[in-house]
Amino acid sequence: MQTITEIALGRVRHPVFTRQEAACWVGDTGARLDALLKRGVASAEILRIRRGLFCLADRYRRDPIHAFELAQSILGPSYISLESALAHHGWIPEAVYTITSVSAKRSRSFETPMGHFSYTCVPQNPLFAAVQRQSLSDGVCVFVASPLKALADYIYVHACDWTGLAPVLQSLRVEQTELDTLTGESFEALAGVYRSGRVRRFLDATRKELKL
Repeated sequence: MQTITEIALGRVRHPVFTRQEAACWVGDTGARLDALLKRGVASAEILRIRRGLFCLADRYRRDPIHAFELAQSILGPSYISLESALAHHGWIPEAVYTITSVSAKRSRSFETPMGHFSYTCVPQNPLFAAVQRQSLSDGVCVFVASPLKALADYIYVHACDWTGLAPVLQSLRVEQTELDTLTGESFEALAGVYRSGRVRRFLDATRKELKL
């Protein structure tokens, strides 16, 4: 009998796959499928990321999995934001070890063999305003907040009563040169998106201070 790893290597385009996909490969949704998945995890040929989501172990992958790609697979709809997006854009100097995302669903976190992933619900409409679609290797696309949106999400999640740039420069250690790259369009893209008065006050005060 083929292992689930052998079956996956012949079928999967990317190393991350769901139980539903595996069921299609095997032609079984019950005990046989569960036994194959259990043996694959026990032999460390596949890794269980969360319930119903798996990925091939390192030795079976042609390319490494980008953490942002995995974040999108774990819980959606969601986009990379907060510290992860700010670090990705080069706005904060600190290394970020938790992959931080914003989701339309309730806040959750996942401890996985590939790292820690957190998702926070931020009330807004539409969810993907000022979110950029970025391409990774092999044609995989991920959604990443613009720097200003990542800052706005940070204000909401950490309940920051910031009404200007000083706390951004001092607490997050964002450089003034990065803030100077913001444009009026950056703020227009977020107009009316957030319900939070705290976020709206921050965006208004920041725009006035930058004279945009």
